[in-house]
Amino acid sequence: MNRPASLVVGVGARKGAPADEVLELVLRTLRAAGLDPAELAELATVDSKADEPGIVGAAAGLGVPVRAHRAQELARVRVPHPSGAVRDATGTASVAEAAALTGGGELLVAKRKSAPVGGGSSAVTCAVVRRFVAESMSAAPVTYGSRPFTMAAMKPPTQDLDATVPDLRHHGDAEVRGHDLTDLAVNVRTGTPPGWLRERIAQSLGSLAAYPDGRPARAAVAARHGLPVERVLLTAGAAEAFVLIARALPARRPVVVHPQFTEPEAALRAAGHEVGRVLLRPEDGFVLDPAAVPDDADLVVIGNPTNPTSVLHPAGVLEKLARPGRTLVVDEAFMDAVPGEREALCGRTDVPGLVVLRSLTKTWGLAGLRIGYVLAEPATIALLQEAQPLWPVSSPALAAAEACMEPRALAEAAAAADRVTVDRAHLLAGLAEFAEIRVVEPARGPFILLRVERAVEIRERLRCLGFAARRGDTFPGLGPEWLRLAVRDRATTNRFLQAFDQALQALPRRP
Repeated sequence: MNRPASLVVGVGARKGAPADEVLELVLRTLRAAGLDPAELAELATVDSKADEPGIVGAAAGLGVPVRAHRAQELARVRVPHPSGAVRDATGTASVAEAAALTGGGELLVAKRKSAPVGGGSSAVTCAVVRRFVAESMSAAPVTYGSRPFTMAAMKPPTQDLDATVPDLRHHGDAEVRGHDLTDLAVNVRTGTPPGWLRERIAQSLGSLAAYPDGRPARAAVAARHGLPVERVLLTAGAAEAFVLIARALPARRPVVVHPQFTEPEAALRAAGHEVGRVLLRPEDGFVLDPAAVPDDADLVVIGNPTNPTSVLHPAGVLEKLARPGRTLVVDEAFMDAVPGEREALCGRTDVPGLVVLRSLTKTWGLAGLRIGYVLAEPATIALLQEAQPLWPVSSPALAAAEACMEPRALAEAAAAADRVTVDRAHLLAGLAEFAEIRVVEPARGPFILLRVERAVEIRERLRCLGFAARRGDTFPGLGPEWLRLAVRDRATTNRFLQAFDQALQALPRRP
């Protein structure tokens, strides 16, 4: 009877170490210890090394997966042969020994090094642990040795999904593109960008021959939130940030809290992850209960205020989702539309594993420019930055980011948030006149979510009357009876309410 695979080999490798050197060291170490390579269950390493071609290639040759561990997790493991140089470079005193020992087990072979090349230092280290079957991790690994992580290996976000699964790639712009409609489907503030911002962007066009320099904008964002620049990463919109998170951060059990913006799940699926869903219920007002999130989820994504529900979760509730070994991603793309930005986590440095996303698209009307940013601990920012292409944010977008951090811009954004509050109250009061409608309240974002029977027919009749509303059935947890409406000025809202009444009245009676 074959013995179950129970050996774990921790591997550390310098950048560019060849796969044959990693493979040769692992096999030589196992055989010298009298261990059967057939018992090998996985290679383990620090997350920043998990995509190294040498480690991935060696795993492929051995037919085992690569398991990635966060540097913070490995730093807590006591190792017999610590190295200050390794700690400075990776955040843990011995990648090989700490990665092997994470999860428990008996250290069979302490750190071994490959033969130095050309008189230099060794490029590869490894250590071997026998893990008892009861201790063996059952979580799905991040990277599979039989299928290295490459762009070509990425699958479409909807591959292998049932046909009834919502279209995660449908967004509000599809409701209005190519049509002359009053837009209540896209949550971008009307009348933007303001003249002063357009002027600042135009001034940047004179420097297009030079490569973008993101340092001034990065410093401006850091100063706006009272953070060091090492905790800031500028991105081509929040959508790029979700892709970077999906590709660069280790996750065995990613979970997305729905209903919410669908791009995080789409990006995770595109990167090959199996994504779990926590569906908040309309009968609970789509309010989050932290206990609903599985304990073993090591990456959790939630919006605040949440698109499309317009629910603002208390910061204290979101903090309960944080724990060592878990990445908590909070999408605050609409937080600057909340007066005082209450419940924001963007300036916090005491919440473990916190990653906050911000967008300048909504308040400033910059959807076509693509600019946003990530706030997180420096090690996480470094991982995301390494996954970015060179010069990811254009010079005009950088100029816009820097301008939007200035005191005058912050004051204008605060005034806009106050106006949204008043205009939203006017919209809600008008909708309250319709007995057929149920609105999710309290609404705190620049949009509201409502439920009405025959919403599909109503939406089509609204289009005939010149208004675009966002369909709700593409959000997991919602169905065809849901509509999302952007908050607009009182005059536009009044015209919409009249059109809504006409759409209801024109519905043919059902037998």
